[in-house]
Amino acid sequence: MQQRELQYLQEMGIDSWQLNHPERLDGYQAPTIELNAECRLLLVSAELPSGDLAVMFERVLKSVKLTLNQAQHIYPEQLHSVHSDQLVWIWYAGTASVNDSISANKLLSPLLSEIDGNNTHRRALWQQICSYE
Repeated sequence: MQQRELQYLQEMGIDSWQLNHPERLDGYQAPTIELNAECRLLLVSAELPSGDLAVMFERVLKSVKLTLNQAQHIYPEQLHSVHSDQLVWIWYAGTASVNDSISANKLLSPLLSEIDGNNTHRRALWQQICSYE
């Protein structure tokens, strides 16, 4: 379920449960997450960029010559279900789980909220981006 749907259930007083390791169930096949055809950058993060973070995210996208339409966000627990042939960039923000089977330029950083306003983190991210040019 998407984060927004889970929030609606919580507001209605309905508990929701999610298996931490559904792959351990016999016969379970995780549904594949198909990315948009134009998706070139995948943000893997526990926080969805909104407000000021979305503005900062868009500035980072511009630095790699992409638009918001060419980026998509997923939560770290969804990473194993992603089908990603067309990706150019994958950005792991605040997550330690890295999927080495995805062949794309990899960016590793703290959460977006930790980067915003922190020159050291922004510089480290910029250096990673420049290393691929």
